[in-house]
Amino acid sequence: MDTILGQVLRDAVWERLDVLSELANRADAPSLLSVARSELPRLTAGWRTLLTAHEPDERGNCPECSTWLRQRKAPCAVWRSAYEHLVAGGLAPRPARHLRPAQQLRRAAPVP
Repeated sequence: MDTILGQVLRDAVWERLDVLSELANRADAPSLLSVARSELPRLTAGWRTLLTAHEPDERGNCPECSTWLRQRKAPCAVWRSAYEHLVAGGLAPRPARHLRPAQQLRRAAPVP
C-alpha cells in the first residue's frame, strides 16, 4: 500500500510541476501574474520547510540525510541543490557555443 501511495504522490507532484512549467512557458501576462502570485509563496514555503528539515545539527551533520551508520556533513545534497537552483542558477556559465541551440547564437561581427 505504501508503494502505491508513494507513486500516486510522486505522480501528482511531477504533474503539478509540469503544469507550472507549461504555464510559465505559454501563459499570457495576466495569467502568468496570477499564477506567480498564488504559486510563488507556496513554492518558497515548500523550500523553507524542506531546508529547515536539513539544517545541520550541533555536530554539523544533516539530520535528514544522516543514518546511524553514516553521518552526512552539511551542506547536504538538498542544500547544494537549493543553492544551485535558487542562487547560482542565474549566475551559472552559459553552455559552450556548440551546445546552444542555433537561434541563441549571435552572428559574429565581420572582421575588417
